[in-house]
Amino acid sequence: MNRIGRCLAVAGFLLASAWARADAPFSFGATPGALPKDVVPIEHVVHLVPDAASHRFRGEQRVLLEVRRTTREIRLHALELEVTSASLGGNGLPRTVLGAPRVDADRQMLVFTPPRALRPGRYRLSMTWRGVINTTAEAFFLDPYRGPAGDRALLATDFEPTGARRLLPCWDEPAFRARFRFSVDLPVASAAVSNMPAAKRVSIGDGLVRTTFAATPAMPSYLIALVAGELERTEGVVDGTRIGIVTTEGKRASAAFALAAARELLHDFNGYFGAPYPLPKLDHIALPGGFSGAMENWGAIIYNEAALLVAPGGSEQSKQRVYGTVAHETAHQWFGNLVTMAWWDDLWLNEAFATWIATRASDRSHPQWRMWLDAALRRDEAMALDARPTTHPIRQPIRKESEAESAFDDITYEKGAGFLRMLEDHLGEAAFRDGIRAYLLRHRGSNTTAADLWAALGAASGRPVAGIASAWIEAPGFPLLSVDARCEAGQRIVGLRQSAFRAEPASADASAPAAASATPSAAPGLLWRVPVRIGTAGGAGGESILLERTSMEVSSPAGCDDPLLIDPGNVGYFRVRYAPPLFEALLARWPTLPDSARLKLGADSAALLQSGQQPLASHLALMARVPNEPRLAIWSRVLTDLELFDSIADEASRPALKRYAIGLLEPRFAALGWDERPGESGEDRLLRPRLAMALAEADDAATLDEGRARFTRSLAEPQSVPASMTVAVAQIAARGADAATWEQLRARAERALATEDKFRDYRALAAARDPALAERTMALATSREVPQLVRHRLLAAVAQAGHREAAWAYSQAHADALLADVKRYDNGKSFASIAQGAASAAMADRLLAFAQAKLPADALPEIRRAEDEIRIRARLQARLLPELKAALGVPPQQGGR
Repeated sequence: MNRIGRCLAVAGFLLASAWARADAPFSFGATPGALPKDVVPIEHVVHLVPDAASHRFRGEQRVLLEVRRTTREIRLHALELEVTSASLGGNGLPRTVLGAPRVDADRQMLVFTPPRALRPGRYRLSMTWRGVINTTAEAFFLDPYRGPAGDRALLATDFEPTGARRLLPCWDEPAFRARFRFSVDLPVASAAVSNMPAAKRVSIGDGLVRTTFAATPAMPSYLIALVAGELERTEGVVDGTRIGIVTTEGKRASAAFALAAARELLHDFNGYFGAPYPLPKLDHIALPGGFSGAMENWGAIIYNEAALLVAPGGSEQSKQRVYGTVAHETAHQWFGNLVTMAWWDDLWLNEAFATWIATRASDRSHPQWRMWLDAALRRDEAMALDARPTTHPIRQPIRKESEAESAFDDITYEKGAGFLRMLEDHLGEAAFRDGIRAYLLRHRGSNTTAADLWAALGAASGRPVAGIASAWIEAPGFPLLSVDARCEAGQRIVGLRQSAFRAEPASADASAPAAASATPSAAPGLLWRVPVRIGTAGGAGGESILLERTSMEVSSPAGCDDPLLIDPGNVGYFRVRYAPPLFEALLARWPTLPDSARLKLGADSAALLQSGQQPLASHLALMARVPNEPRLAIWSRVLTDLELFDSIADEASRPALKRYAIGLLEPRFAALGWDERPGESGEDRLLRPRLAMALAEADDAATLDEGRARFTRSLAEPQSVPASMTVAVAQIAARGADAATWEQLRARAERALATEDKFRDYRALAAARDPALAERTMALATSREVPQLVRHRLLAAVAQAGHREAAWAYSQAHADALLADVKRYDNGKSFASIAQGAASAAMADRLLAFAQAKLPADALPEIRRAEDEIRIRARLQARLLPELKAALGVPPQQGGR
């Protein structure tokens, strides 16, 4: 990647070259990777014997190989495995014991050297080995939890991107597809779940049972799944497929919503893709401890329990989260599993598509959730990253496997999904769907590149999709559309001009320190082919055009009477800057604009404010129109703006800012009240806790008092707080907590059996304003009392609650213990998250110095992104804080920065 400090002319040349480079269709031989392509696995027959008590396991396997070209060695991946024996036979070679493999530690490989060259043909490689069961939630790991009968633990796996080599020697790259046939020996009380149904379960003595699973289809190794422990299963059938929700004991009642969602989604996707789900079963497995998010293993999706289970009477927020996550992971069964990206540079083919279609499915089933507005908020977060110098293209070069983890970010997921939504809108829903069906049909059971997708969509739509897509996928950044208009003979002439959008003025970028692993944000003069809809505030027009030049004029058939509205559906991955009269005309029509247009107008105004292209007064005028706003997403946008202002405020301005926030938020919260009302919308139930927590963070005395009172009552009467308000009440009680309240929250967290309840209360502890209680919360970051997933995030939460310096100091004093507790490929995210909200160049310096001293080189891109964000915020503070103080009425003599 290029350094930030290189000149824009060089950046422009490199990016233009990237755009011009045609992505080739999938070819196994041409696919990147560390492994040679001369030996290919066909089938692994694997037997595992785990010993949870010792954190060790034994394994053995027979691998059916195809040698494609004469070779003198067999290379495959292995990490932290000790091979104890190996033999090879077949294709005229008698069964031969192999010597100990050579270990290529740098490349995480084993190299076997047979006694003679292997001719093309099929062979069987047999091996035995020993390995480690991890205590962090990666590869093959132990997941401890508290059950109704006391402390328990599950065995589980998480292999994406490169963890399978820590379970078995294998060809651990996505282009190497093979069948896997697993068996495992476990205590008789344990059940086991894997990708395929169990074919046989046999007692083998000594209190052990051997479970053998049917063979998988040919698939990449990162999709292997195994979960074992004291499990319960709830299931149903849809379209001939068994759907299971697998939980730890006593949680079946919380599986009902997920089961209904899983059945509905599988049926929906069977229809959309035009190809039925190909496996006989699809299990959704809930882990109660340290596993983060969800992983789409074929036939056996693994989730953190909080992302899958909804307790009876659970909140609307929990249902939205679970439905969206199940939709995303179910979509991967086609996009990712049935058809897999060739290499990690095309990870977006998996993740962006699953993100896009999960929103589509959620919106179809639950239109009251308004999921496209929610998706637009997530896309705006990606655009904020994409406007910075440290962004990267959707399709970013992954030179070695250790870089793959860095591709799992908002650019890959949300920018990729945003581009697909814009492309679908331009091509038309039917043509887009037909192209997707053709793509899956042609490449099922294989791998692809972006070129394969563009070819299918282009054939279905008759449009030059590859030409449209190249800049959006291969280059970082996105365009700003500057818009003006005039009337001629009663017809509106719309002027559009595109330029690269940048997070801050170019002069500020030029003075920024260079970041070694940064990719320049898109340089001026580079062009995108931009699908744009031109409409009016009254709903007229909306025809899609393609802006292919720096500027163009378009005649709008809607006439001149209604205010001009660009991208009324908010599907474009671009910012819009209206000429001032056009912006003012839209503000005057604010209540009557479509929901999507109000959200886009607010998001673009905030982005333009931060980039120095919109005065604060104009943006505050927009925010002033919000108090009667009905849409949750637009309130979320306002809360984001308030968080930005708070991040650049100083001690002199913060009291006035809190008064401003209370004045803006309190009328809407007063209208909602603390208690749910019969017949109110789901949006109101979701907005109520958001506003309550924001008012508490602004130190609104009435909110803090009522929150504490409701928490105290809930200790004796848990049902007195509705599910939608439990998080808010815990957070508000913690913010103003004394030592006794803090202990009550901690004790309730420790007792909780449901993961969602446990996470809620431990995370609430981090909100305490009291520095002494913040110190006690920080100590939990190194305590095994707290679930791993929560303790990794506690310090960042304490920092966000106003104790950043203390949280950073604690992280430095306990750095070795914290690093030992995180995943191998954490990439420094846990430390970056502590510093990330700062507006101090000194904090950026400290973060970078720590990373260079303590973290591996592969962590530096993540650190550079955090460093970049901090420095940009510091420059924003210098530029915007005087204007903010003036707007808030803070006299200059009350203190500078």
